[in-house]
Amino acid sequence: MLGQRRRVQIETERLTLRPPVHGDFRAWAALRQDSAAFLTRWEPTWAPDHLTRRAFTNRVYWAQRSISQNTALPLFLIRREDDMLLGAITLDNIRRGPAQAGTTGYWIGAPFARRGYTREAVQAVVHHAFTAMELSRIEAGCLPENTPSRRLLERCGYKYEGVAQSYLQIDGRWRNHVLYANLRADRRGRTETG
Repeated sequence: MLGQRRRVQIETERLTLRPPVHGDFRAWAALRQDSAAFLTRWEPTWAPDHLTRRAFTNRVYWAQRSISQNTALPLFLIRREDDMLLGAITLDNIRRGPAQAGTTGYWIGAPFARRGYTREAVQAVVHHAFTAMELSRIEAGCLPENTPSRRLLERCGYKYEGVAQSYLQIDGRWRNHVLYANLRADRRGRTETG
């Protein structure tokens, strides 16, 4: 399967989750630009060329390579009723062999936040990862003060596992992250957040 193109598309009640394509550039750049103040406090510092067509083209090629090599599953959230781009979700760092694991990351444009779209996407990707991809463990991390993201993960079946010190550079600073995991055969019961 290495080197072959695989078509991945996940349908939910309101969304189509699909890889980015070159034609998404304008919608993506506009949504990211309009949502910059909402997004940048939770993300790594944007490169100076972050919103350029060239950077987006590289992103599309990376997505195609990652899917064909089964190392990541980068998907855009497209609202079916009007084909509007709402955000993105990525199942990244896919590890096979004894691990059978991956890491989820996501973002949603400011106008679409807190409407259940991200939850719908996360649940769909988790289901796809456990069934179609046969992963055993899906991890996620977020800043401790990102209460909406923490609640989202918990509602989607992720359980708190601990804190990673200086885990990622966010908005130009090394930041601790709270770590969560969702297990295909989870017998841990409910856990309290840290």
